[in-house]
Amino acid sequence: MNNSVGEEKVPKYSRYLLVGSLEANTGKSATVLGLASQLRSKGLPIVYGKPLGNSIGSKNVKNAQVGDADVEFIASTLELPPESLLPTILCVDEQSIETGLSVGKVQTVTGRSGLLEIYSQVPSDSLVLLEGPGTLAEGSLFDLSLLQIATVVEAAVLLVARFNSEGMVDGLLSAKQRLGDRLVGVLINDITTEKRGNVQQTIVPFLEAQGIPVLGRLPRSNLLQSVSVFELVQQLEAKVLCCSDRLGLMVESLRIGAMNVNSALKYFAKGENMAVVTGGDRTDIQLAALETSTQCLVLTGLIPPSEMILNRAEELEVPILSVDKDTLSTVEIIDRTFGKVRLHEPVKVECIQKLMASHFDIDRLLEQLGIKLAVAR
Repeated sequence: MNNSVGEEKVPKYSRYLLVGSLEANTGKSATVLGLASQLRSKGLPIVYGKPLGNSIGSKNVKNAQVGDADVEFIASTLELPPESLLPTILCVDEQSIETGLSVGKVQTVTGRSGLLEIYSQVPSDSLVLLEGPGTLAEGSLFDLSLLQIATVVEAAVLLVARFNSEGMVDGLLSAKQRLGDRLVGVLINDITTEKRGNVQQTIVPFLEAQGIPVLGRLPRSNLLQSVSVFELVQQLEAKVLCCSDRLGLMVESLRIGAMNVNSALKYFAKGENMAVVTGGDRTDIQLAALETSTQCLVLTGLIPPSEMILNRAEELEVPILSVDKDTLSTVEIIDRTFGKVRLHEPVKVECIQKLMASHFDIDRLLEQLGIKLAVAR
């Protein structure tokens, strides 16, 4: 790809803001929701779209424009009318990739350039929030990479970057080289308490000096990293043995109960809002887990728990899940589920809206976009 494309000047007034990231699962959807909340509070109408989808929505989607699960959730959460929701051009799966590889990119994307033009036909008083691909490169096979989308609709780009280490600076510098003046700012996400000082005193001044405005710095939130018991049920294909009305509980950590009961009590006492994985025959471990901060028990081996355990779980309102898997496979699935950090729970939406309101400079973003709002009298 020619880097000179990314060096084109963004129009002084950009009605299109494309939210992208350096790696997948960094919080783009969360950022979109937080931005939408702040922009609406300032009286700016919002239009939303996700050109490149990566997860097929539910089969009972009523709006034909919705083809991605995140789009479905955001559209519902923001209560967007049909005219404020732009179509997802392509939901990427194995079949679409195979098709793209077999017939060639030019044929595969026939008509998509025209469909992208729809993104330019929105009310002039609205700000169009677009959720970009998971990485800078994703979507290149279909001419729908972050830069390609931004170029077609003349969008400014806001990058969301998870603070894994100081090495993230390399990725942002590379993105700046590729995106040029289209990059109007970055949001650094998931900053631990230990690293806040270094981010503020060292990384932010450095990035600003390189022409990369740091518009937000979000601290790590255990709640945003958590998953619901319902999500675990779905991912594990588990059977719910009790408390099916408590699947909305949020799980923040994982513990494996494979030791003696005395060690387990000390081990469980150190955790908060846990999912405890143990064998269905380990009544002692199950009881110990129920007396600590456990949000659900996950029992392996398809061995039913005793009546005593079921009764105690009912009293404490702790769901018990049964899975037809071994402990290692169960733990691996739960670990992957944590890694997805999905936003599809109302409590997470409220959390991200509060974090963005406190730690993101929305006024500076509007200034970067060249948007001036009327001052209420």
